[in-house]
Amino acid sequence: MSGSNFIDYVKFCSRSGKGGAGSVHFRREKFVPKGGPDGGDGGRGGHIILRGNAQLWTLLHLKYRKHVIAVGGGPGEGGCRSGADGEDIILEVPLGTIARNFETGEKMIEVAEDGQEIVLTQGGRGGLGNHHFKNSVQQTPRHAQPGEDGIEEWVVLELKLLADVGLVGFPNAGKSTLLSVISAAKPKIADYAFTTLVPNLGVVEYRDYKSFVMADIPGIIEGAAEGKGLGTRFLRHIERNSILLFLIPADSNDVQKEYDILLNELKKFNPELLDKRRLLAVSKSDMLDQELKDEMVQELPKDVPYLFISSVVQEGLVELKDEIWKAINE
Repeated sequence: MSGSNFIDYVKFCSRSGKGGAGSVHFRREKFVPKGGPDGGDGGRGGHIILRGNAQLWTLLHLKYRKHVIAVGGGPGEGGCRSGADGEDIILEVPLGTIARNFETGEKMIEVAEDGQEIVLTQGGRGGLGNHHFKNSVQQTPRHAQPGEDGIEEWVVLELKLLADVGLVGFPNAGKSTLLSVISAAKPKIADYAFTTLVPNLGVVEYRDYKSFVMADIPGIIEGAAEGKGLGTRFLRHIERNSILLFLIPADSNDVQKEYDILLNELKKFNPELLDKRRLLAVSKSDMLDQELKDEMVQELPKDVPYLFISSVVQEGLVELKDEIWKAINE
């Protein structure tokens, strides 16, 4: 999943089709000169529909589609024949896609299952034909309903990655290195902050052919919830993770302080994130001897399970996977 191809936010104009007009028509046959009204109903306008597709991981295919317009319904005809419904437009989206109204920011729908289809923008209803308006007083109604207008609205699609484990940490904490070692993912790795500019997913193999999905989220800095650094753009991906794995490097000046800052940024973004199961991994621990580890244990948070790991020498990674699997199944 390269940076240029990972798109998790698109905006477009969604316009559903107008309903077809009802028909004004009277039955006329050789021996039935006044057969009464038989105008049919207009067809429904086309919907704009979102369909979940588990094979998609990005909204790239919708990036340059700025207008999505469905066709209108056909008009009704004589003989009480209804007009054809307008053809629906189906947009395939990754699981975890949320649609919002651009003007209000209000959440409209969320697609969470493969094959799930949800109407994003409803097509206009077709108008009723004149046979609906016949009664004891009015035997020959000469009017029918026009079709209902379609809806035009600007819509934002946001993708929240579905993963079992989300990596949380400051820039350059070793998140991408960990993901590259325990999965087949190949994120960009370098010795400077904000190497990771987009989330990366990796499938981690576990024992007995089991596996789980880990997401490497771009680094959080203090003030991220107010828009500093990469801001809140990627914090929303953490909302869909079952477990949060906090990664703090062994050369940190104050582990407890870094952990508290990360926790506070998540709390400011969405307090519900604090209800998720949390694990703490001290990365780059090949720099520590046992005496330094014993000293560091005294500084670690008491309310979260911790491990010392090193992606470079692959220390503690088996125990980490065991702890993650245990947490997932609990």
